[in-house]
Amino acid sequence: MSELTHFDEAGNAHMVDVSEKAITTRTAIAEGFIKMKRETFDLITEGRAKKGDVIGIARLAGIMGAKRTSDLIPLCHPLPITKVTVDLTPAPDLPGLRIEATVKTTGKTGVEMEALTAVTTAALTVYDMVKAAEKTMEITDIRLVMKEGGKSGRFDAE
Repeated sequence: MSELTHFDEAGNAHMVDVSEKAITTRTAIAEGFIKMKRETFDLITEGRAKKGDVIGIARLAGIMGAKRTSDLIPLCHPLPITKVTVDLTPAPDLPGLRIEATVKTTGKTGVEMEALTAVTTAALTVYDMVKAAEKTMEITDIRLVMKEGGKSGRFDAE
């Protein structure tokens, strides 16, 4: 396992110094799922949720989550994000929604945490909007799918 960069020699947490890193284009894609009962799935996909457009609002929440990641994760650098997309796709076989976020920047550090935060925030928003109909929904399998840019190059999940 490679060295953990968020700890100093004494084991204390610290923010990584990226001042000497090269500025490169960086992209990260994350995904996750929210599973629910068929009735809740139908409520969302048929547009019958009392709080409104669940998918549209969750998409906006995911974008906002990506932009606020450094406020939520203590050792993340604030980044000039150049693009965020969040797609929520109905997955009738779950039943539930597949959530995918793509985040881009040109900078000295990657946007993996921003993509993961976008997916998580979108999933939590779906839960919040329909929890009156179902409290047993499961947010699951949130993971990094791809990242590229920077010294470590490209990563693709298997």
